[in-house]
Amino acid sequence: MIPLINKKDTGLNIRRLMDKYKLTVRDVQEYLELGSQQSIYHWLNGISMPTIDNLYMLSYLFGVPIDDIVCGNRPELKKDSSIDRRILIYYNLIRKYVA
Repeated sequence: MIPLINKKDTGLNIRRLMDKYKLTVRDVQEYLELGSQQSIYHWLNGISMPTIDNLYMLSYLFGVPIDDIVCGNRPELKKDSSIDRRILIYYNLIRKYVA
């Protein structure tokens, strides 16, 4: 399966977040410093997607990670605990040499 972004669901998700924080399209336009509101309406209607820069700013505005804004069909990523173990091993090795 190829992971794809669902523009329609992403737009609905942006609308849900805007409603949650009682933000208008105008509010988002001003925050993102966009020249017009048309881009935002295109996102909300699933016609297009925000750029990565705009997604980054929206994630800050809404206080959520970008993954909580973008909807797609990929399976949820599981946290790899082996990475945590490796970091802990390296940390302990460094502590031995620094102390």
